[in-house]
Amino acid sequence: MKIKKKSAGDGIKVSNAGWVFDKKVAKNFEKHVSKSVPFYNEGHQIICELSDFFLKKNSNCYDLGCSTGTLLKKLSERNSLKKNIKFFGIDVEAPMVKKAKAKKIKNCKIFNNDLLKQKIKNSDLIIAYYTVQFVNPRSRQKLINKIYKSLNWGGALLLFEKVRAPDARFQDIISLMYNEFKLKNLYSPNDIISKSRSLKGVLEPFSTQGNLDLLKRAGFKDVITVMKHLCFEGFLAIK
Repeated sequence: MKIKKKSAGDGIKVSNAGWVFDKKVAKNFEKHVSKSVPFYNEGHQIICELSDFFLKKNSNCYDLGCSTGTLLKKLSERNSLKKNIKFFGIDVEAPMVKKAKAKKIKNCKIFNNDLLKQKIKNSDLIIAYYTVQFVNPRSRQKLINKIYKSLNWGGALLLFEKVRAPDARFQDIISLMYNEFKLKNLYSPNDIISKSRSLKGVLEPFSTQGNLDLLKRAGFKDVITVMKHLCFEGFLAIK
């Protein structure tokens, strides 16, 4: 029997435990993610402002899981007066990379590759904006270790993730509040359920402490939260 895909909103069709960043998602990504992730664009602004502290002449900057390249474009424009900064984007999904390359971002190269396979040059700033949550948990520590080794001393990782609450009661409260956020953005209950079912086994958030443990094991000692709202958190980790 053929399984019929269901709506996740914004013209996106999904199947149970089958979320993919295909052409349809790439086409509607900006609209969908800004309605699905609280303060998504404000997070971009925080990252751009923080880049002032780390990007300088001859710096390398990576956006891991760069999706359609919007954040890379903002970073390139903000740092346009600094000499010889190179920007790099990596994304495993070809439709996303195609959209990113079409933006023709100045001083930027974008690679269609797995994060664990793509070589990362020594860098002053590496960004993972709601990306690591999609990496298989068994490979997550390996990726954070790779990021730490690729950073110059004094360089920074900006890690933004969906996070689980520390216990069941808090998880229930936060999950229900997050559903309220999506309802206010005019997603139907069926859209919300279909999206949640499609992400089973695909998006696996760690708790705040779980992410801090990843960073600590990699070697990071200086870590601070720079954004937090419900089940979404941004960490600044300096090598």
